[in-house]
Amino acid sequence: MKLPFIALSIALAACGIAEPASAQGWPNRTIRIVVPYAPGGGVSVLAQIVGNKLSELTKQPVVIDNRPGAGGNVGADIVAKATPDGYTILLHTSALASAVPLYKSLPFDSVKDFVPVTMVITSQTLVCGSSKYPATTLRELIAQAKAKPGSMNYASSGPGSSLHLLAELLKSAAGIDLQHIPYRGDAPMLTAMIAGDVHLAFLPQANGLAAIQSNLVRGLAVTGRKRMTQLPNVPTISEEGVAGFEEGNWMGMFVPAGTPSDVVLAIQQAMAKVVAEPQVRERVLAVGQEPVGNPPAEFAAQFRADVARYAKVIEQARIPKLD
Repeated sequence: MKLPFIALSIALAACGIAEPASAQGWPNRTIRIVVPYAPGGGVSVLAQIVGNKLSELTKQPVVIDNRPGAGGNVGADIVAKATPDGYTILLHTSALASAVPLYKSLPFDSVKDFVPVTMVITSQTLVCGSSKYPATTLRELIAQAKAKPGSMNYASSGPGSSLHLLAELLKSAAGIDLQHIPYRGDAPMLTAMIAGDVHLAFLPQANGLAAIQSNLVRGLAVTGRKRMTQLPNVPTISEEGVAGFEEGNWMGMFVPAGTPSDVVLAIQQAMAKVVAEPQVRERVLAVGQEPVGNPPAEFAAQFRADVARYAKVIEQARIPKLD
C-alpha cells in the first residue's frame, strides 16, 4: 500500500547549517519510507504521521511503502538492497536488532547492511498479570515464582517476538523460572490473560493500556525509567526490586550501507525537526510514546548494544532459531 503525501512548506536548507556537497541536493525527488509491517499497525501509523510532516518540511512527496512479511525481514531486505542515496528509508522497530541471532538465515546483516539514522520514538511496554491470580504486584509475583520454581507461566505473541525476549530478560534479571506459552499474536495472548490461562505477559501499549484501564488485566509494572502519565499508579520494574531493568521499545530509521554520511545527517536533521513539530509531538505523546530524533552516532551505539543484548538472551534462553 502506498500513500503519497503532498509537499507544502519549509525547505531543509532552513536548518541554518551549511550542507556538504553531496547532501545539498537532498531531497530533490520523492522519498520512499519502507514499513516492513502491514498497513494500520503502529509502525505504519507513525510512518504516515512523520511522512506527512517530512513532506511539508522538504517540499518533496513522501511515499509510505508497506512491505510486510517474515517478521519485518521482507521490508528490511528491500531497503538493504536499495540504492544508497537517501531516497529509500526503512522505518523499523527494535525487532531488527534481534533478527540476526534469531533467524537461521537472512538475506541481509542487520549491522553491516544498514546505517542507523535516528531513533524516531521510544515507548514503554507493560508488564501485566492476570486478574484471576492473587499476586497484585510484580514484587509479589516474583516472590511466588521463586518459592515454586517452574510452577508459573508467561505468555508471548510468538517465539522470538519482542514480547518473548522481554520476558526472558525479566526472568534472567529477577532470577525466576517461568514457563513460556506462545500465542499467535497479541489478541489471543490478551484473551488468555483475561481468562486466567497465564500468569504474566508483556503487552504493547496499543492494547495493554486499554486492558489495564478497563480492569481486564492488572498493570504490574512498566519497562521504562519512569512511570507512564496514563498509568501513574503502575510502578517501573526497577521500583519493584529488579534493579537496572530499563527496556524501552523504539522505532527508528535506517538507510542502506554506503549512503553518504552527509546525506544520513541531512535525513536525521530533517527528522529531528519533524518530531519537534507540535502537531507530531502531541500525537506521539497522546499514545504514550516519546519523540526522540537523536543523532546517527547515538542511535548507532544504541542499536549495536541492543543487538548484543538480544543475542545474549536468545542464547541463554536457548530460543530456537526461526526459519
